[in-house]
Amino acid sequence: MLVGVDVAKAELVVGTRPAAERWVVANDERGVRTLVERLARDAPELIVLEATGGYELLAVAALAAAGLPVVVVNPRQVRDFARATGQLAKTDRIDADILALFAERVRPDVRPLRDEAAHELDALLGRRRQLLDMLQAERNRLGQVFGKGHARVKKSLKAHISYLERELRIADADLGTMVRQSPAWREQDELLRSVPGVGPVMSRTLLADLPELGRLSRREIAKLVGVAPLSRDSGTLRGRRFVQGGRASVRAVLYMAALVATKRNAVIKAFYQRLLAAGKPKKLALVACMRKLLTILNTMVRLRQRWNADIAVLTLQTA
Repeated sequence: MLVGVDVAKAELVVGTRPAAERWVVANDERGVRTLVERLARDAPELIVLEATGGYELLAVAALAAAGLPVVVVNPRQVRDFARATGQLAKTDRIDADILALFAERVRPDVRPLRDEAAHELDALLGRRRQLLDMLQAERNRLGQVFGKGHARVKKSLKAHISYLERELRIADADLGTMVRQSPAWREQDELLRSVPGVGPVMSRTLLADLPELGRLSRREIAKLVGVAPLSRDSGTLRGRRFVQGGRASVRAVLYMAALVATKRNAVIKAFYQRLLAAGKPKKLALVACMRKLLTILNTMVRLRQRWNADIAVLTLQTA
């Protein structure tokens, strides 16, 4: 049996294949307990849920704790799959059926569930991103206020900006403390930060948002993050390759790390300059550097080996 679970704030809608059964439970402690007990009796091959901003965490944690094969997938991937099947309507019940069909046709791999501490780290990173967004918005508003008649507005904006900057410093300090308190994370954090161009934000984002690092092949990890070149061909037409999808939070920090690495990391810098000399556009060359940097990090974590320029060059040559 294949199971799809559509997650909402108040309820969980369950669809199954091939029996096409459908049922609903509340998205709370009692409802999730009912969900786990029923699925444990049915012994499904695979249970698929979408990432829904945190509403799925209780159900996922309970299903995984019960030893059930649960996978959390990217909502965009599921919507693309639904459109490919001709299903354009969207309701909770339709979504549950589509998720069950997705489980049957695509069979996504069961990925390791992050533990409670990793979830806490993920929450701290999410809060940090919220603070950065609010800080940028307030700075933009301050830049749009002109004239003496807006003195009070300026004062309010500046006070709020100072508060957000203070909260951001606290969030960064909390992240650092959490990493230092975990021996396993401390080892991996130090390993990742041994790479020129990889700083604390990049390392902590990988720890929280990419637990598969070091466990997948270079192609699989690149596709998961969204830096693998995708084909756009039809018939005799050959379109330019492009990247999309994947984990946006990881891709955003990977972009900044690759940008720094093109200046401070001799291996990535040489690779970047070689692409530019070959006539590649700067943006395309930088995306290639993102992919190569991710490949190097993936290999280092798998081998549990700190930065070594010679090994990095060999990794690039075989990638």
